[in-house]
Amino acid sequence: MADAVTDATSKLQLGEAPGDNVPKLMLDEETGEMVSKGELKKRLAKRAKKATKEKSKESKSTPSALDAQAAATAKKSKDKPEDVPMEPEAMFKQGFLNDVYLERPVKPVLTRFPPEPNGFLHIGHSKAIAVNFGFARYHGGKCYLRYDDTNPEAEEDVYFTAIADMVRWLGFEPYKITYSSDNFGKLYEMAEKLISLGKAYVCHCDDDEIKRQRGGEKGSSPRYRCADADQSVEENMRKFRDMRDGKYKPREAFLRMKQDITDGNPQMWDLAAYRVLDKPHHRTGAEWKIYPTYDFTHCLCDSFENITHSLCTTEFYLSRVSYEWLNKELGVYEPMQREYGRLSLSGAVLSKRKLRELVEKKFVRGWDDPRLYTLIAVRRRGVPPGAILEFVNELGVTTTNSIIQIARFEQTVRRYLERTVPRLMLVLDPVPVVIEDADDLDGTELTVPFSPKAQSAMGDHTIKFTKTVYIDRSDFREADSKDYFRLAPGKTVGLLQAPFPIKATSFTKDEATGKVTEIRAVFDREIKKPKTYIQWVAAEGSGSRKCEVRIYNSLFFSENPASAEGGYLNDINPDSEVVYPDAMIESGFNEVKRRAPWPEAAGEGKSSSSGPETVRFQAMRVAYFALDSDSTDEKIILNRIVSLKEDKEKS
Repeated sequence: MADAVTDATSKLQLGEAPGDNVPKLMLDEETGEMVSKGELKKRLAKRAKKATKEKSKESKSTPSALDAQAAATAKKSKDKPEDVPMEPEAMFKQGFLNDVYLERPVKPVLTRFPPEPNGFLHIGHSKAIAVNFGFARYHGGKCYLRYDDTNPEAEEDVYFTAIADMVRWLGFEPYKITYSSDNFGKLYEMAEKLISLGKAYVCHCDDDEIKRQRGGEKGSSPRYRCADADQSVEENMRKFRDMRDGKYKPREAFLRMKQDITDGNPQMWDLAAYRVLDKPHHRTGAEWKIYPTYDFTHCLCDSFENITHSLCTTEFYLSRVSYEWLNKELGVYEPMQREYGRLSLSGAVLSKRKLRELVEKKFVRGWDDPRLYTLIAVRRRGVPPGAILEFVNELGVTTTNSIIQIARFEQTVRRYLERTVPRLMLVLDPVPVVIEDADDLDGTELTVPFSPKAQSAMGDHTIKFTKTVYIDRSDFREADSKDYFRLAPGKTVGLLQAPFPIKATSFTKDEATGKVTEIRAVFDREIKKPKTYIQWVAAEGSGSRKCEVRIYNSLFFSENPASAEGGYLNDINPDSEVVYPDAMIESGFNEVKRRAPWPEAAGEGKSSSSGPETVRFQAMRVAYFALDSDSTDEKIILNRIVSLKEDKEKS
């Protein structure tokens, strides 16, 4: 027995060159065991022989059975897109976006991403970023990041910074960062030109009167134009300059475009172009008393920047007619606006107002709480930017709005992580197992791969095997049963990568809590292949560390929280965050942290801008995790990114 233990130890020494009589251990990817090269060869041969027999049986099947089997195989292959990731630029090569380019096949392509800096971007904006920046890049062009900062009442500096950060995090660099406010002077000149053309007038109507002009409640009465539209050009110019000079209070006067009140499109019903606001602007201070509206600003800023393809979501479809009308009336360069379906997630809240309420009422930690679907929250949770781009690409771009289940998003993230991140062992709720006959193996170094499927690319690392190891409490039962394959008294289970399986012999409990406090076990050297393998972590002092693990579930119970009885705040899941304060992570975590971001992708790189969330890994048999920003050098805090498998109940 002593010779067997000594031999096993010699095989596991890190860096030891194997002698003629000391076979090097290799990983059996099917079972997770470390076995000799000869043993692995025997197993592979046995499996190949079994596969040949099964193939022989299949060859005797009837043609119809073979056809059915082929169809089933084809379907299985089709149902596993993770085997072959979609072409990264597929959405630009075909379908809607290809058709858009063919409508105006110009070079260079110039696009823009024009967010309002009045809140944090959410997952839906990732599609807009990918579409606008990706479309320009695919066609060899450039994309502006233009802040639509025409409403000083809602804009804050923190949003400007966060928006630019998210664009770069997704892997895009703006051609230029511009602001609608850069053009306040030119926009004002355009407004005066529109007045001089008899196509704009100063209106003094209140909201109720404007509603009546537009046909009343649900179009119950005929539409009619405001009487102020009959004012002379000179009077409109004087009043507009009075607005500019602060002679009117907010809501006392505003400039309207003189369009076509009889048109069936409400975007032609004399839209507002300028309003009075008694609020200093974050960039221009108190210089302006009047500010242009979106409907006046957007098309003109597109024109000023020579945008070739103005890509926006379908809620602006009706606005296309007013967009084109204004540019034509003013005789300026005309970009082409086209609209695609926006992206939303069911089971989540994306409204800025609702998100703000969740934050202010302390239902979540902040705007970056990993249970939210703001981009800063998704980033903190550990979702890689490359997975988000892959998700958008898989969905494609059409004119139909997409409301996607969270499970569908998580499945893409899961597939992405499966092929890109290293693997480690972690136990959420550790209970010690003392292996009584492991004295000679205590402190032995095991060489294990970071990824059995990509060992050559990711390499190996070492962990120490100790006499006391920690397993997850869920992997032990006090009483055995036939349908249970993990550890129980008298039962054998394999420890991933360990030299031998273990058999539980006894356990002790805390009588006050009823919890098992320690398990005693011995090596079971007679069983070559146990039915199950479980993860474990070596005792502290071997490089293993305690950590806090946060498991995130859906923040809401229903698929449509806004429609829940009592409102979305009554739909909150109290178990949306489950914390394991005493979890343990193996020593390989230190190497993963040192190498992060691993791998580099999209906007993540080895720079000061890369955050702790780039430390990602698969905890074998548990889930995918990332380091949280609350972590310190002394305390590791991990966020669950996604589970290992899709929750069928959710889907």
